Amino acid sequence: MADRGFAPSALLTDFYELTMMQGYFLKRYNPHTVFELFFRRAPFGGGFTVFAGLQPLLEAIAALRFSPEDLAFLEAQGSFRREFLDYLEGFRFTGTVYAMEEGTIAFPNEPLLRVHAPLIEAQLIESLALCIVNFQTLIATKAARIWLASEEGTVLEFGLRRAHGINGALAASRAAFIGGASATSNALAGKAFDIPVKGTMAHSWIMAFESELSAFEKYAEVYPDGCILLIDTYDTLRSGLENAVAVGRRLKAGGHGGFGVRLDSGDLEYLSKKVRRRLDAEGLTDALIAASNELDEEIIHQLITQKAPIDIWGVGTHLVTAKGDAALTGVYKLAAKEVGGRIQPTIKVSNNPDKISDPGIKQVHRFYNGSGSPVADLLTLDSEQLAPGGAHRFFHPRYPYSYTDVTDYGRIEALLAPRMIEGRIAAEFPPLRRLQERARANLRSLDATYKRILNPHVYKVSLSQALRDLKYRLIADYERGLAKP
Repeated sequence: MADRGFAPSALLTDFYELTMMQGYFLKRYNPHTVFELFFRRAPFGGGFTVFAGLQPLLEAIAALRFSPEDLAFLEAQGSFRREFLDYLEGFRFTGTVYAMEEGTIAFPNEPLLRVHAPLIEAQLIESLALCIVNFQTLIATKAARIWLASEEGTVLEFGLRRAHGINGALAASRAAFIGGASATSNALAGKAFDIPVKGTMAHSWIMAFESELSAFEKYAEVYPDGCILLIDTYDTLRSGLENAVAVGRRLKAGGHGGFGVRLDSGDLEYLSKKVRRRLDAEGLTDALIAASNELDEEIIHQLITQKAPIDIWGVGTHLVTAKGDAALTGVYKLAAKEVGGRIQPTIKVSNNPDKISDPGIKQVHRFYNGSGSPVADLLTLDSEQLAPGGAHRFFHPRYPYSYTDVTDYGRIEALLAPRMIEGRIAAEFPPLRRLQERARANLRSLDATYKRILNPHVYKVSLSQALRDLKYRLIADYERGLAKP
């Protein structure tokens, strides 16, 4: 756990979670509850997200403990009573967590996960869950957008030195790989998560030797196979390219493969085309061209559109810092609670209609067409059973009288399943490569209109009639309560 950067200390929470927990404890109020984690809009102006962070979240929840040092820290704050600290000393999470599988494509306002637990326990893990899922889902989504922009090309994550701290760098490497990156430059992330690691040279290697040609030659002597030379240290076309060609021809004559060059500055479209023509003219038609330097999905999309002959994309800063969106808009809301021995739905009512929550314990049903492509998601009460075949009515989540009947579909899939039962992890965690395969398969199945870099089509997430009726009944009950003298 430690080398993955996910601290299991139960103090990894917001302080108000602890003050609320003590209030519940002292009032002897700890009913069974259901919380749901969802987000309100897709990041980057995009049409989808890639759910990530489930494994580290469940591992962290299972390991949550208050150490003696943690308890001493809380005692020193002067806000907590001895009996509550004694309770925390034996704290263990005993709840059940339902969730989508990591790598699943998800959309706004549908639960990524549900937490069924006593109120005190569910409250404690709120900040932890949002911290892990918000960040990793954000980065996985950014990586997926970059991978799609590259036309499913080779994307290398180079973000360690620009990441938001050590933990952020490790989490970003993991999430970026799920989203579509082929490898990372972060050696520790490679070890922790079994991600392929890649990297060749920096400008300092070239500047450290007596000449650029000498630097290239010495590097090729050490790494004759897979030799990628950085050619923009001095002059890309007049110096770097010519010296690289000389070394590349010798390597090819010696039977070595995997030769290439990297561009890290300048007009990448212009330079890559010039470099490609020169390499091909010298018989180095198999030579690869890698590009880096402040790339993101929009720049890559433009370069692909202009047919820049780039084979490998090194993306660092704008991937691990999620250029364009500082955070996923994930929230964690109470959906149901125990009242008089029965679980009752709850709702958050707001002056902002977009912030009115959907009440009750819910399931996400995904409808696929005959080709296996998702066409719409339907939020239902978990107790509802959807019969295959026939029409299903989809109600707009904000306009109660707007609906459509869906009849043209091939199958229905329920996305939330138990991943932790009574505090014990119930899911098998596949290798990260399989999570990447799942994300890529899901992205390929998604209609192209939802994957556009700009102005994507909006994927429909609707309410069943039972859920719609419950929502507006609770709103009406609330308004009647306000109207009473």
